[in-house]
Amino acid sequence: MTDQASAADALVFFGATGDLARKQIFPALYGMVAHGELDVPVVGVAFSQWSVDDLRERARSSVTAALPDADPEVLDRLIGLLRYVDGDYRDPATFEALRDALEGRHRPVHYLAIPPALFGTVVQGLASVDLDRDARVVVEKPFGRDLASARELDAVVRSAFPEESIFRIDHFLGKEEIMNLLYFRFANSFLEPVWNRDHVASVQITIAEDFGVQGRGPFYESAGALRDVIENHVFQIVALLAMEPPAYQGYFAVHQAKANVFRAMRPLTRHDIVRGQFEGFREEPGVSPTSDTETYVAARLFIDSWRWAGVPWYLRTGKKMPTTAHEVVVEFKKPPQPLFDDAMMAQRPNHLRFRLQPDGEIALGARIKTPGEEFVGEQRELTVPTAGAQARRPYERLLGDALQGDRALFTTEDSVEAAWTVVDRVLTDHAPAIRYQPGTWGPAEADTLIGADGPWYEPKGRKA
Repeated sequence: MTDQASAADALVFFGATGDLARKQIFPALYGMVAHGELDVPVVGVAFSQWSVDDLRERARSSVTAALPDADPEVLDRLIGLLRYVDGDYRDPATFEALRDALEGRHRPVHYLAIPPALFGTVVQGLASVDLDRDARVVVEKPFGRDLASARELDAVVRSAFPEESIFRIDHFLGKEEIMNLLYFRFANSFLEPVWNRDHVASVQITIAEDFGVQGRGPFYESAGALRDVIENHVFQIVALLAMEPPAYQGYFAVHQAKANVFRAMRPLTRHDIVRGQFEGFREEPGVSPTSDTETYVAARLFIDSWRWAGVPWYLRTGKKMPTTAHEVVVEFKKPPQPLFDDAMMAQRPNHLRFRLQPDGEIALGARIKTPGEEFVGEQRELTVPTAGAQARRPYERLLGDALQGDRALFTTEDSVEAAWTVVDRVLTDHAPAIRYQPGTWGPAEADTLIGADGPWYEPKGRKA
């Protein structure tokens, strides 16, 4: 599902000496070389007083740590593509050196693997030496902290790049199981007749992690689960499940369909969310001893569209949960006629379950008659595993798409603003975070939130 665009002739990534590059970008670049998707110069830019040899050694150690079985020949090809520019982003000479390092390449992709506070400085620096012309820019999540800052960030980037040249990257959208949601929705005709308010009772989405903030206390203290997970990751899942069929085969049609879902979401109020904080979060380095930042959120969302009017979407995410798992459960309404008493009294009606992590799986929950003369049965799941050994790393897929100009798995500014509009009020207008014990499913108030549509499904996960 691609629209035509010319391939880039160079990849520049700012923040080349940072943790994101070490943990994610270099292994992704290796994968791109291995799949024949990367054969252009890769220019790292940072202010670390490194040399190109230092960068190449970092790339080699990063890849071998992540991929112990890496092919030495492929790794050598990647190393041979690397260039490096060291300099302060505030110094015009840094961008002049970058222009020289590109050696006349005219269609670069600039990947900003840097904090959003530096976007403006880098964008202005690129424009000062005409490196914004015929170029693309990839900006890393988060796309602002609220609606106002998202608009300010967009204005900064669009001061040099048109919308069609801006690729807003969220690695979550590059995951195989997330893309499978889109495929499953529209590659199968049997879903459409029942995929609406007439047949769906509710939808539950859970993104649970059994670990804490893992040394990222200062970041999490400034972000919180509502910003970090619900507003972007979970909303993207909602959009893929709730969107109308795209009008034609192309990424712009998909983006428009997703944006319409965000616009139809009813803005959340303080009565629609439960915020929690695990015991011990305030003792994390970089976290205030009086912190009210949430490490858990449960939310009740409504989508005021013709298809989904009145159907509640229950969303939750949390750290220090009993397991690590990402799951979606679409629960269908009970049969209208009580032909079999046990089926009508069953706690759980039919459902469709998507396991996104740790192992991809799609399951249909249905009642099956048990052997014997009586018409009684039990709920069973018909399961199809979807995980495969050939799954690509998200950054590998997304950076490859950016080089080719394929925006299908990236998000647009209108979607970003529409999503922030849904949560903007409750970012500040909310009840205090409720403390919960590590290893539990969060505050008991989340059970009250889901009420008669519950209980929450416990996802099938595993320890991370």
